[in-house]
Amino acid sequence: MLLAQIIEIYSFIVLGSILISWFNLPHHHPVVRFLDTMTEPVLKPIRQLLPAMGGLDFSPMILLVGLNILARATL
Repeated sequence: MLLAQIIEIYSFIVLGSILISWFNLPHHHPVVRFLDTMTEPVLKPIRQLLPAMGGLDFSPMILLVGLNILARATL
């Protein structure tokens, strides 16, 4: 299904955002800007719902779990 493929592509974008955050690239780098543009509108509300976790950001993991559940529901 097309929706499942879109969800899978977006999951890879979220994973890319997680991986690129480990490299501390400058915010003006085109890859960082693209990934932030694609993920921040979804991650920001999740971050606002989560309690403070000592500087750790679990919002991408929550998003990936949600995307996985959504993908399975579309099959």
